[in-house]
Amino acid sequence: MDVAAKAHQILARLPEGGLFGGHQWRIAPKPFPLDSKLTKELEILGRILNKFYQAADLLYRQSVRKKQPEWIAEWLERGKPQSVIELQRDQAFKNQLPRVIRPDILLTQEGWHITELDSVPGGIGLTGWLNDAYGDVIGGRTGMLNGFSGIFSLTNSVHIMVSEESGTYRPEMEWLSEQLDDRFSVCDSTFTNFNEGDSVYRFFELFDLPNIEASDLLFTSAQKGQIQITAPPKSHLEEKMLFALFWNQNLKEFWRQELGAKYTKQLEKVIPETWIIDPSPIPPHAAIPRLNLTNWNQLSKLSQKERKLILKLSGFNERAWGSRSVRLGTDLPQTEWAESVDTAISEFNTSPWILQRYKKPRVIEHDWFNFETESISTMNGRVRLCPYYFTHEENEIHLGGVLATICPADKKIIHGMRDAIMAPCSTV
Repeated sequence: MDVAAKAHQILARLPEGGLFGGHQWRIAPKPFPLDSKLTKELEILGRILNKFYQAADLLYRQSVRKKQPEWIAEWLERGKPQSVIELQRDQAFKNQLPRVIRPDILLTQEGWHITELDSVPGGIGLTGWLNDAYGDVIGGRTGMLNGFSGIFSLTNSVHIMVSEESGTYRPEMEWLSEQLDDRFSVCDSTFTNFNEGDSVYRFFELFDLPNIEASDLLFTSAQKGQIQITAPPKSHLEEKMLFALFWNQNLKEFWRQELGAKYTKQLEKVIPETWIIDPSPIPPHAAIPRLNLTNWNQLSKLSQKERKLILKLSGFNERAWGSRSVRLGTDLPQTEWAESVDTAISEFNTSPWILQRYKKPRVIEHDWFNFETESISTMNGRVRLCPYYFTHEENEIHLGGVLATICPADKKIIHGMRDAIMAPCSTV
């Protein structure tokens, strides 16, 4: 099959309503290629990240019980209502971890790096559709379908609850449920007709609970063991500041003990240095590690060359996802950078921000099909990889597929957009 025929075949397979509400992307005639070494590293990464979540959850619970420093839980609970705190502390969810893990990975000039983790990610249905449309890809045609369906151990109905705030992703989840057996269905956040033994996939953020009409019944039923819910209501595991805790020198021995020396070293290679913007005073003879700043106000005075840094909200905020809060230091004039720093400092008590070392994505070439000219175009772009990991029984981790988002090289922040190529990944 020639390139044009393949591109038209892929386009023709799109569901009538699309996969994202109001969003389109450029279609590549071929998957995005990954070498076998990177593919192998991604296959192993799922086990490491599951272990990281397990350790982070333990760290939080030990902090609550004062077996670890109390400032850990204070950081992770800052700005959250008591109702959310009580949920994540509830013993009913003690040993529960997210069953879907999606890191955002940038292919940089220094290798690959994880910028953040998402346990309630979009793109599951999209990647499943792409895998099926392209065929010879990582995870295979049905890897995403098998991965997602396998996270539910119960045999009754599975309700995929999509909030209004997450409504953009509803079409892809409807496509996903249609490919699975009749146990699966998509519902909105008013749905309450679940029965004992049912499962609920939570496709809504915990900051949005006031708008989730069914939330009280949903979580009460889960606490009683009547239904299964994933991801569990643990907002501390949805904070980007977990990376700051990983890099905190006071916790170095904890991570080494819980992750093991091998996994710790691997994560140190791929997680950029990260700090929490906590304006609490430090002693006059001390400095913020690896930044040589004695208070956060000095951050605003760094020169543009020194600002190879990213500011972004840690979580539990409507601006914390979809790159809405991301501020790239090298891309902003001094005044805007200073304003961003001031905002991060002032919002610590309500919506903490993190600072992260910026790893510049390298430029690659990838083809896409221009349906207006009926020809192949080549784009110079920067790549974000999103592997999707699914945790099945007995902590078996399955890599269902890898989504590549390739944005034009002049775009500083990589995310889905009309000018981006979105394609599944294959091994070459």
